[in-house]
Amino acid sequence: MVTLHSNLNNFMANNNLPTTSKILLVDDDADIIELLEYNLKKEGYETASANDGVQAVEVAKTFKPDLILLDVMMPRQDGIETARQLRQLPDFKDTYILFLTARAEEYTEVAAFDVGADDYIVKPIKPRALVSRIKAVLRRDVQQIESDSVIEIGQLVINRTNYSVNNNGVNLVMPKKEFELLSFLAKHPNKVFNRDELLEKVWGVDVYVVERTVDVHIRKLREKIPEHYIKTLKGVGYMFSIEE
Repeated sequence: MVTLHSNLNNFMANNNLPTTSKILLVDDDADIIELLEYNLKKEGYETASANDGVQAVEVAKTFKPDLILLDVMMPRQDGIETARQLRQLPDFKDTYILFLTARAEEYTEVAAFDVGADDYIVKPIKPRALVSRIKAVLRRDVQQIESDSVIEIGQLVINRTNYSVNNNGVNLVMPKKEFELLSFLAKHPNKVFNRDELLEKVWGVDVYVVERTVDVHIRKLREKIPEHYIKTLKGVGYMFSIEE
């Protein structure tokens, strides 16, 4: 049995959304940082920057960004390891991490999503197009928050108010995209979705990722929740299975 509880009123009463989003820019190219800062500040965003992965983790701890724009190839520590370390910190479990990199290989893109990336953007990209991508990500976040609900399926409780998942009394830690994928599937029980549909519904039409990204996130979900919930229909797709 699936139970939905509206939490919109509680959210509006108890939460104050920030008027300015904070973005951390991480790249070892000073010219790119300067260009991005100029365009983002012009749109009203507050920015901070770091020129390598080690510095990025330290700056993030004090700056508390809403979104991190991260290069892959950097001195001292690359972007993949940096994202992994950030996702292990409770403060950045729900922070958006977008990779902006010249590395176009599929294995690098898959590695990025495997450590919790929300988007993977290949350079070069025009500043206005990048700003539009960032706006779309942050706008979806607000829209999703405003439609919060709690889904209860047996011992599994998915709470969109605080992006939490509890299984049989145990709180589970999930990056935002894992949470959104689980939430979407659970809201449509016993319905099969192919990879393209899940990419569109969870990542959005403005995010360009490989189909294997879905498989990576499904595997991670199965490591955290009882495996019987997510079924694979070979050659078709995935569904969230519950007993009628």
